[in-house]
Amino acid sequence: MQQIRISGLYEHIDTSIDSIKRDPSALKSARTVVEKALLDGNTYYGINTGFGALAGKRVNNENLRQLQRNLILSHSVGVGNLVPKEISRLMLQLKIHALAIGYSGISEQTFNRLILFLENDWIPAIPEKGSVGASGDLAPLAHMSLPLLGFGEFWNEDGTGTIPADELLNSAGLHPIDLQPKDGLSLINGTQLMSAYGAFIMEKSLHLLKVADLISAMSLEALQGSLTPFDKRIHEIRPHKGQQLSAENVRNLLVESEILESHRHCGKVQDPYCLRCVPQVHGASRDAIDHVISVVETEINSVTDNPLVFQNGDILSGGNFHGQPLALVLDFAKIALAEIASISERRTYLLLEGHDGLPKLLMQETGINSGFMIPQYTSAALVSENKVLCHPSSVDSIPTSLGQEDHVSMGSISALHLLKVYENVEIVLGIELFTAAQALDFRKPLKPGRGVEIAHKYIREMVPHATEDHYFKDDISKAVDLIRERGMVNEVEKNVSKLN
Repeated sequence: MQQIRISGLYEHIDTSIDSIKRDPSALKSARTVVEKALLDGNTYYGINTGFGALAGKRVNNENLRQLQRNLILSHSVGVGNLVPKEISRLMLQLKIHALAIGYSGISEQTFNRLILFLENDWIPAIPEKGSVGASGDLAPLAHMSLPLLGFGEFWNEDGTGTIPADELLNSAGLHPIDLQPKDGLSLINGTQLMSAYGAFIMEKSLHLLKVADLISAMSLEALQGSLTPFDKRIHEIRPHKGQQLSAENVRNLLVESEILESHRHCGKVQDPYCLRCVPQVHGASRDAIDHVISVVETEINSVTDNPLVFQNGDILSGGNFHGQPLALVLDFAKIALAEIASISERRTYLLLEGHDGLPKLLMQETGINSGFMIPQYTSAALVSENKVLCHPSSVDSIPTSLGQEDHVSMGSISALHLLKVYENVEIVLGIELFTAAQALDFRKPLKPGRGVEIAHKYIREMVPHATEDHYFKDDISKAVDLIRERGMVNEVEKNVSKLN
């Protein structure tokens, strides 16, 4: 089966789903094992027993379908805001991928209905809170599965609201399905909420790390900083991979810089850490994110169901659903991303201080104008919020299921906080971007490095130079949009060099 990777995530998922539809043989073989087990008179957890603390209660054969239906209904207790539609879609895709690996034993009827949902972009609406990341993401995945039974809701087409599931199914001429033995458990055991958040944010983080290096290079030019700390020889004798890659990015972005040449012999000895230590700080976050990606990729290509169905007929109960691997690295990712914002805010602050000929607050006439003073407040607020969000969720555990599930990961909380941290980092970088662009204007007619010049022209098409106070929130929003839509980095890579 196609392995899903974070780089090129959505292309890999599309290939995986296409492959599954062409060849569902692994899924069919696992289902055959389940159907044979139903006839052998033995007891199998969750197939003909209760769940969790009720694992010791045998369920009669005539009630096995009701058992699976009850499982979905009883576990649909999620609360809070809805998981963003794009992450809900990713949850559905990752669940389909995991089931098709062939160790879950889900019925073809139920599996094919999931495929139908995906093909029609019928994305279940899922409350974000309720999972403790123990037997996987039980409550969120139960809500993902509710529309199979005609309950719950789907997102509408543009993601602005929801539609009752029974209403959409009726309009399509479809009836709810009867879950077969093992179906419900296969649907809700798994780490797909945590995995989807992790994959979604890590894919974006690969781009964001490039943006951070690009924006720091713009600030370095605007502040007439030194390129010496980015010298390749410095990083060869402390050869952390991320550190080397960030330093290389900045060197490449500053090729042909007239600004650098203009102050090469100015006598300044050292820059503040937020400029001088960009490779070390950005690089450490790069290395952390690399590790997180490795764990997330392993997880999204794994089977996290329980019990597991093997081709020799064994049906084994284990703990692959436990979210601890993800909980730890999602907490790690929060810290790594938060540090990118932390050092960015320091560069923004430095740009306002009036160094080396720049006007204080980056406007010629202050007093009547506050200049770029207040956007830095927003950066400071978001950086401070990130410090709270970065408290590790994975160090907590509250036993559930009458003590049967006596250690839980709380990885879903790590995942939800990670998204908030990431969004804060985007905004902090956006504020540095439009602040650095303003500062760079005051270095004209000298030109910055080619990469920085291209990025500067790109943002100036959306955000003009400011000569007086105005509605800065629009500028911030436009700068953040520039980061999200990736065109600025693509333009630099097309005309200068590929960024690491």
